Amino acid sequence: MSELTTIARPYAKAAFELAVEKGTVEAWNEMLFFAGQVTSDEQVQALLGSIATESQQSEIIIKLCAEQLNEQGQNLIKLMAENERLAAIPAVAELFAELKADYDKEIEVDVVSATVLADDTQAKLVAALEKRFARKVKLNCSIDEAIVSGLVIKAGDTVIDGSVRGKLDRLATSLQS
Repeated sequence: MSELTTIARPYAKAAFELAVEKGTVEAWNEMLFFAGQVTSDEQVQALLGSIATESQQSEIIIKLCAEQLNEQGQNLIKLMAENERLAAIPAVAELFAELKADYDKEIEVDVVSATVLADDTQAKLVAALEKRFARKVKLNCSIDEAIVSGLVIKAGDTVIDGSVRGKLDRLATSLQS
């Protein structure tokens, strides 16, 4: 995957710079997300694998995406086909979404708790995390009863483990050493 990320980075960056210049960041994000979903489908990948020329592959993708791609999006697909980089479209979409989130000063935070978090608890958590990260926070809450109590918060590379399970694991590790 890291190879595809390396290949996708210049395409995502160029598309993002164009989108910022034209004021169409959201439209580009939706367009690339859709193209990424289409090209990551197993049946589409099998179809593209059976077609020999890159220009035919790009035409198939453009037809499948239909009105979801504007002219600039179609040009990006054609350019990636010419450079034999169509496999990197999902990675381009992912990197573009990261650039957009950074541009919008947003961050997605995964919160795992043992029980459902009340709305007021979520609001307090969002306020505290926005203060800590200096960004708008979007919570993705999930439940895992194995953590017993507390929260595990993941935001990018930052992990805050305030769960009882985490504390017990750290205690066990320190007792064993």
